Formats: sequence, C-alpha cells, structure tokens
Amino acid sequence: MSTKRDFYEVLGVERGASEAEVKKAYRRLAMKFHPDRNPDDKNAEDKFKEATEAYEVLSDADKRAAYDQYGHAGVDPQMGGAGGFGGAGFSDVFGDVFSDFFGGGGSRRGGPQRGSDLRYTMELSLEDAVRGKTVEIRVPTLSECKTCDGSGAKKGTKPVTCTTCNGMGQVRMQQGFFAVQQTCPRCHGSGQMITDPCGTCHGQGRVEDSKTLSVKVPAGVDTGDRIRLTGEGEAGAHGGPAGDLYVVVSVKPHDIFERDGRNLHCEVPISIVDATLGGELEVPTLDGRVKLKIPEGTQTGKLFRLRGKGVTPVRGGGIGDLMCRVVVETPVKLNKRQRELLEELRESLQDESHSPRATGWFDGMKRFFGDNK
Repeated sequence: MSTKRDFYEVLGVERGASEAEVKKAYRRLAMKFHPDRNPDDKNAEDKFKEATEAYEVLSDADKRAAYDQYGHAGVDPQMGGAGGFGGAGFSDVFGDVFSDFFGGGGSRRGGPQRGSDLRYTMELSLEDAVRGKTVEIRVPTLSECKTCDGSGAKKGTKPVTCTTCNGMGQVRMQQGFFAVQQTCPRCHGSGQMITDPCGTCHGQGRVEDSKTLSVKVPAGVDTGDRIRLTGEGEAGAHGGPAGDLYVVVSVKPHDIFERDGRNLHCEVPISIVDATLGGELEVPTLDGRVKLKIPEGTQTGKLFRLRGKGVTPVRGGGIGDLMCRVVVETPVKLNKRQRELLEELRESLQDESHSPRATGWFDGMKRFFGDNK
C-alpha cells in the first residue's frame, strides 16, 4: 500500500485546479524548498522532491487522468502505470517553470540579434503641438562599428568557436540533483568568442554614436503621444536589424491656455464695472484675437464657449472649443475719490434685490444656526 501523500494535497490545490494553478503552486513550493536555497537541509530536499514528483504528474494530461482514476498505482512504472518522476517531457516542464530561477531557460542567443528600441522625449510648445511641425532631433545611440563591420574582431581576423560550449551557445550546469542547460557564460550564447578584439569597439561590434533625425510631428498631438521611427534605434548585434526609435511628445505649459483633449481653457479677468454693466473685450485664441461679449450682471466663474477655437485631435474628429472662464477682479490701490464713489455705491446697493446669491446664502446660514432674527 502506497505511503505517498495525495499529489493534490502536496501542491495544495483542488482536484479541479487548472494547469496554471498547478504550475503556480509548484513554483511557490519549489522556490521555497529547492536544495540550493536550503543546503544541508534533508527535510527541505525531501519536500522539493515530493512537490516535483506531484507536479510532473499533474502537469501532464495523460498522467493526471491515470492518477485521478487509479491513484499512485496509475503512474507507478513498477505497477504498469503511465510513468513517474523523470518521465518523458519533464525536462521541458522543468525548463519552463525554472527559466528565470536559474538565470534563463537556456535558449541560444547566437546569430543576428535585433537592436534595442530607443525612447526620446521631445518638448513642444502648445502652438507647435496643435499645428504640427517638422523638428530636427539629435539622438545618442549605438551604431555598427565601421572598423570591423560589426563582427567585434580585429580587421583581418574573425571570431572562433567558443571552447567552453563548443559552439553550442549553452552549457550543462548541475543545480542540486538536476542538470540544467544555461546560456554559456563565456560567449553569452553566440557560440563564438573573439580572441583578437577590434580596437575601435573593443569586441562589442557597436560603438557609441549620435545622429540627427528629422521628425514630422502631425497636427494635434498631445503629451504622451508617440511617433515611431522604424529602424532608427540601436544597431543590431551580429548583423541583426536595428531597433526602432519612439519619440514621445511632451507639451510645455502655456502662459494662457490649458488643454483638455480637443478643448482649450483659459481665464479672462474682467473689471467689476464690466461684470456689472456688461461690455465687450478681446480674448486671445491660437488663431488671433476675437471679441467676447460680456452680458450685464456676469458673475465670477461664468464659462463662455468659443466654438471651433480649440484643437483638431491627431486621431481625427471635429475641432474642439475654447472655454473662457470669467474672473471678476477686485480693484486695488484706490485713491480717495474712488473709495468715496464705492462707499456711495455700497450705500445705494442695500436693497437685497441687487445681490440675490448673497441674500440666499445668508438665509441658508440663518436656517443652519436656527437663527430666525
């Protein structure tokens, strides 16, 4: 009679657990009990073996079906089962689960490699972002070494087969009681090594460089928008293609306008006289000045919409509007005569009908405090 614990119990999952749940549970236990993390701990090593055996069965559909029907006997080779620990396909499972635990899944990196993508932040004024513009930028990058044509080897020589991995790009490493394939630490997966490096790039095949590019900025871009320049990133290694350059737009703050999608916002200060009596004043737009009519009795915070004076978004759609928020400005540094006039005005405005909002506010305050006086 088997003394082994139930495999589902070992991993701490339900019988109907998905493949992803099984894998996650095993990874957690493997990280905790792996012998390399618990040297000279026999109990941890036993738990690791137990979890690994459970995972090897439950991660295989056929073995799991046999285990669900017959228990441990269904996967015990000695009893005619589907095969136990170390069976076919387990190395693939092991490499998948432990790919980053052991520093990589061992995939060969030899041959041409695509260069890295680059990011460049371009600052634009609001006007240029709205209207569009062609801008020249200078970008630091890695370019293919012209001296060695990107090989990294001194002119007249060439890379030779790596003596550590014999050109395979991988080496077999012992991890506890498992053998794991890793990227060759000497040639970094290329399968070749440079015995006589190029004096210009020091064997890297690429050199630090910078280049000037002309970027066409479409009208309507906003902060965070990206412009992709294909093939303008870092040069690839071993003759591989260059990466891409992503130009990220950053719109500088404007002295007057704030942008909100397709609309623009601005504050328009007006005098207390214009707010009271009404009037007409000029307000700025990105296309020039326009007249704005202020009706009599305008209050602070009143929004006026100037249609079609906003932004046409880069991704299409109708043009936005300019929203002008009126701010009534209190006069300062009054002379004696001005103060006298305002005192006369205050006396003449004692009638509550001139300040309906203030009257309603004070009535509400009285109700709040229970003051009926």
